[in-house]
Amino acid sequence: MQPDQVTRLGNSTIQHGPASDRVYLMKLDEGDMPGIVDDLINLGRSRGYSKLFVRVSARESSLFKARGFVPEARVAGMRKGCETGYFMSRYLDAGRERSRNAPLVSRVLDLAHSKAPEKILEVGDLRGLESLGPDNTEELAALYKNVFETYPFPIMQTDYLREIMASNVLFYGVRLGRKLIAAASAEIDTDWRCAEMTDFATLRECRGQGLAGKLLAYMERQVRARGIRTAYTIARAESPGMNIVFSSACYQFGGTLKNNTQIGGKLESMNVWYKQIISR
Repeated sequence: MQPDQVTRLGNSTIQHGPASDRVYLMKLDEGDMPGIVDDLINLGRSRGYSKLFVRVSARESSLFKARGFVPEARVAGMRKGCETGYFMSRYLDAGRERSRNAPLVSRVLDLAHSKAPEKILEVGDLRGLESLGPDNTEELAALYKNVFETYPFPIMQTDYLREIMASNVLFYGVRLGRKLIAAASAEIDTDWRCAEMTDFATLRECRGQGLAGKLLAYMERQVRARGIRTAYTIARAESPGMNIVFSSACYQFGGTLKNNTQIGGKLESMNVWYKQIISR
């Protein structure tokens, strides 16, 4: 299954398509307000999508709420460390709104919350991690192909990796010898001074070594040095691993996005976790 396309709606960035069966407003340009709300609804209806999904700040949320969008998750300090951000949804098909595997999602969340925060990793604990650039896209794409059956963005394609590396996405990896065995990325929003910690992948035979946690700690240091105030993630709600990683790193739970994302061959709910990495 091909990932959904990322494109422009006015001056805003959206993703839409049949894979996740949704329209996702990834980055709102304030100049597109208020008309973009109707544009999103019309696009969703014309394509027969079952969900509209937006990332907006508190100041913009009331306009979306007035048109039937409801908050599913919040990130305190998402915008410049002081204004809350919201992930809001409007369902165009009532069936999409019904929770699937709700007991499993609840158990995973309980498990994540039960884990004690891990000790802060020192610089010495983070040796062996490295930044990845355009010269690493072949091995990075191969890693993602090995780990994911499907993914919401085309990270298995080298051209796409080079494109996002040239814009606002920083990739990091861990090697065993010369082999890339784990990777993740930080998608930087320089305007809002926040970063999405995402694209975590570890080869199956190398799991259980805490590599995702080390990558997360390393990425926090890197983005903090760039003036990023708040880090967040959108993690698979049915998968304990990444929820535990973020809970153990003192991230706060922000909410669950129901039936939100096509990943690993099926549509899954996602949990939002966040952390202010630079205090006000």
